[in-house]
Amino acid sequence: MALKLPHITKSAKSLKMKIQYTKKRLRGNLIIGLFWLTLSIAKSVLSSYENFIDYFFILMAVMYLGQYFYEWRNQYLNIADKQIEVNYPFGKKINLSEINWIKKFAGDYILKTDKKDLTINTQIIDNVSLNDLNEILAKLDLPPDKTPFANNDYTRSHA
Repeated sequence: MALKLPHITKSAKSLKMKIQYTKKRLRGNLIIGLFWLTLSIAKSVLSSYENFIDYFFILMAVMYLGQYFYEWRNQYLNIADKQIEVNYPFGKKINLSEINWIKKFAGDYILKTDKKDLTINTQIIDNVSLNDLNEILAKLDLPPDKTPFANNDYTRSHA
């Protein structure tokens, strides 16, 4: 039984959205973490931990499982209160109203303001979430030469 996270919550005053990772990414981290955990348990059963290098298996299991649970719980991006935030421990935040240029490069979106840039890796985003993100970015009031959404029918067909 799969546990579903809330995807989009619309209230009268604001839009809250989580841009989710692909299931492939999440499952990959879980499988690798379980692999390292299995190796760690096998190591402890077959022989004792004699030096600090033997703890490598445990460390790798904790790191991958920790990354899986963190990404599963927090997901990739939050869009709330007219702000987009990357959910990393020291992730960036940008106000949507401050974005003055969206550049699409090698499958990534680079959101530029006067003071900072935010790169969004679209290849690790779930397809439904990517459509939602495209819809939000297409609705920003930017000149046609400053957005990749101006030359296609995305804004008209999804408005």
